Amino acid sequence: MKQRRRRRKRQFTFLFPCSFTVCHFRVFSARCTGMALTVDGNKPPLRRRREDGEDDEAVVVKKDRTDASRLESCLDQPVDSSSIHEVIKYTPSLLPAKHYEVDTTEPISCGLQTLDELLSWRRSEANPFNVAVVPLAPREPPLASCPRRTLVSHDMMGGYLDDKFVQGTSAETPYAFYHWQYIDIFNYFTHKLVTIPPAVWTNAAHKHGVLVIGTFITEWSDGAAACEAFLKEEESYRAVADKLVQISHYYGFDGWLINIENILSEVAVKNTPLFLRYLTDQMHERVSGSLVLWYDSVTENGQLNWQNELNQTNRVFFDACDGFFTNYNWTEQNLEWMKDYSEIQGRTADVYVGVDVFARGKVVGGMFETNKALEVIRSHNFSAAIFAPGWVYETHDDKTEFRKNQDKFWALLSDYLYIHQPASPLPFTSSFCQGFGKAVYWRGKQETKRSWFNLAAQEIQPMYYHTELGGHGWLRSGGCPEDAWNGGCSLLLDGLIPASHTSPVCAKIFSLHVALASKTLVILIYKPSAGITVSLELKTSDVCTHTDTEDDRLTSVSPEVLYEGHPLVRQFSQLCGDLSPDGWTVGCLQLERSGCALREVCVSIQRSGDPQDTAFSCRLGEIMLLDVASLQAPPEPLQGLCIYDVVWLRGAGTSPESTSPCLRLNATLRWDYQTKLVRHFRVYWRRLRGPDPRTPPGQLVLVGRSYSNLFRVTELVVPEPPSLVELVVEPVIRSGFPVPESHWGRRSLSYTEDVTQ
Repeated sequence: MKQRRRRRKRQFTFLFPCSFTVCHFRVFSARCTGMALTVDGNKPPLRRRREDGEDDEAVVVKKDRTDASRLESCLDQPVDSSSIHEVIKYTPSLLPAKHYEVDTTEPISCGLQTLDELLSWRRSEANPFNVAVVPLAPREPPLASCPRRTLVSHDMMGGYLDDKFVQGTSAETPYAFYHWQYIDIFNYFTHKLVTIPPAVWTNAAHKHGVLVIGTFITEWSDGAAACEAFLKEEESYRAVADKLVQISHYYGFDGWLINIENILSEVAVKNTPLFLRYLTDQMHERVSGSLVLWYDSVTENGQLNWQNELNQTNRVFFDACDGFFTNYNWTEQNLEWMKDYSEIQGRTADVYVGVDVFARGKVVGGMFETNKALEVIRSHNFSAAIFAPGWVYETHDDKTEFRKNQDKFWALLSDYLYIHQPASPLPFTSSFCQGFGKAVYWRGKQETKRSWFNLAAQEIQPMYYHTELGGHGWLRSGGCPEDAWNGGCSLLLDGLIPASHTSPVCAKIFSLHVALASKTLVILIYKPSAGITVSLELKTSDVCTHTDTEDDRLTSVSPEVLYEGHPLVRQFSQLCGDLSPDGWTVGCLQLERSGCALREVCVSIQRSGDPQDTAFSCRLGEIMLLDVASLQAPPEPLQGLCIYDVVWLRGAGTSPESTSPCLRLNATLRWDYQTKLVRHFRVYWRRLRGPDPRTPPGQLVLVGRSYSNLFRVTELVVPEPPSLVELVVEPVIRSGFPVPESHWGRRSLSYTEDVTQ
């Protein structure tokens, strides 16, 4: 795989000629002492036996002993206190630079560069912010039953760009992926020895039932030396495999692409299949549904000789793992030969034929003709591995056209891709947010007015397409950041209904699998243009499992429209509070069907006037499906909020708006709440007291959104000491109903200057 790197450097300006002084020490809330022994920041540790003879619980205990030896513990705080106190001391920060930006202490994702770094990896020293909190969603059909799969290998400019910022970043024109319904496996690829996928990618993919795999790559002379070291004997290759398994298990992703692109000695190549088999078996044991794939590079004699097919020279590696990713310079003759290869029978779905979107070398298709390669691959019933589809972003100078180019690329491939349906329980909610935008919206109003990127904010994605209606009519579905209900964009349906088209235009929005309640409340928030009426059409199945038989028929149903005054509408309005839609229409509907699953969501658009060519648009802001029986379920309170890893900065800060030196608070917040219940958390702060005691307490000010039970406050300007501030966390639950303030998490922090310095 060809390496492409772009150096990325963030520029910082400070008023002081020297680096500002920092104070760091770690404090915990006494109420979170039970959480001090958690493994991944969200779940209590499970006792599992490890291959090195040390169980995971022992590792966790060691972690706390290490932290206690160098940092202040929550055990030092009063049990009955909701406040902690700090004396500001200017000492160097203890936060590891590989997990936190040095200048801002923002949490970041990273890979591992060397074999020593891999072998010395410990859970106690891992990055809790990069742990994926979204479990892999079930899907229909299951991956194992798909005869032809699609893998995307994301290789972009060296990797770890905007996506390395775990909590998101300001970005005018970022790259993102949102055509998840077309793919089955997502591989994050860089040329580091061990590529750990950023959690934002894993969270987004898992919502859509897509597996995420990291990359283990060796290349050039350094790679050859690493291979000779770890493939020399059973003990050494097992040690590497054990670490890869532990890393995948800890960070919550689903497997590995193994890419050995250097010559191997006789001993090393003999041990490679054993390494693969051991790694695959251990991954299957520890990570349900995991995959280990081998890239077409080295042959059984240890030579680096890309075959562009699976054959007798590389079959030994295929037999030892879950799948084979071919090189890109194949011809149709290669595929013809593989189709008849006896050793592949029964496993054609496990052969992923590589397609380089950059079209380097002698390849079929590539760029905006990648569909030609897919056509040939599918005609021979193989799976496909699409390498570097970020080409649509990298090679086009006008990044503002990214959405247009991305949608064009995947539309060209759509005839050769197979849509899978992510399964979701009720409540089901989507605001169509793609994980980036020009502003952050909340209930139709701008919450933050700046461009941003955070794939963790991406919600279940709709169908994107452009279709002809006959004559000169057309219909288009696309993300639009100019207005939104929640997040960064809405779904814009626009088109032209020709005069000859008298029936409603049906815009398919979702293909999914949601088990419905006997009574389901459906909420559609939208903005239609003049001259059209909008309604919902839902398609259900009387069976809740996927089959490909004639019996699996979809039934089209139109939910009952509920008007103002209906008891359910009144109940929803009371629970939801004042929506203040500002031009948005909030439609309430009810569907009564038991023992069935929702498979498709369609929006029906009908011309309301006389037959004539009618241009239209309909902006969809959000759709929600709620179990009527669960509307009154009381929300859970947020518990165990604690503050630690506090770093004080004094300076102008790194933001372009920062011009004067201020005292800035940086701290990690952690709390206990079931993440499956929430869309996100809103983090606030306010001044309670100080430095002037005559000044009344301030109002809550939004700091940001969190998509896990961790949040890093960075560069927050706070009053000069002595002062008392409060940090507050609000759960935003999936049903959309506000959680009472009494159920929010609160923690106050008092601080004074160190008078001894």
